[in-house]
Amino acid sequence: MKNKQLAVIYHSAHGHTGHIASHILGGAQSIPGIDARLLKAEELMASPEHLLDYDGFIFGSPTYLGGVTGTFRSFMDSTGRLWKSHALKGKLAAAFTVSSLPAGDKQSTLLSIFVFAMQHGMVWVGNAILPEQHSGVPYEEAANRLGSWSGLMAQAGHSAPADSFAPGDIKTAQMFGKNVAQALLRLAADVEQGVTP
Repeated sequence: MKNKQLAVIYHSAHGHTGHIASHILGGAQSIPGIDARLLKAEELMASPEHLLDYDGFIFGSPTYLGGVTGTFRSFMDSTGRLWKSHALKGKLAAAFTVSSLPAGDKQSTLLSIFVFAMQHGMVWVGNAILPEQHSGVPYEEAANRLGSWSGLMAQAGHSAPADSFAPGDIKTAQMFGKNVAQALLRLAADVEQGVTP
């Protein structure tokens, strides 16, 4: 089976979402059979047909006022002509978001990206990582410490440096990248055996 192509597509205004994206990428690249790369959402708006080169996507945006950024919204809007032909149907999708507060209405951002993926007929992968604090890992070091299942959530303090994350959020990002990459390989194997999503 040929290597599967996975794109981590994100917008990052102050570097925090980009930092998490890089760790997600690292996790995905650690899985044999996956070629993964980072793409900036704003650079895809002029030519969204480049999405057709990929088998799966991990979308990421900061949470601003309970939703994706204007830039990420414009990226989603730019894919309208692909929607008309359902050109992205059957491709894998997952999402992540960052805000400065533990909740910060990040769920609304993930749901916005989920609806976008569903309208394109994509196959969604959530965040199947058990919160490690329940097994005694210190909260700041725990994977999925924020308890998100629909996608990855991370928290960076207001005006904090771009790499200022709890160790658990970095661990979660790497695990999330691995999990999505493994799901893409399973999906690809099913499709090759004639099982359609």
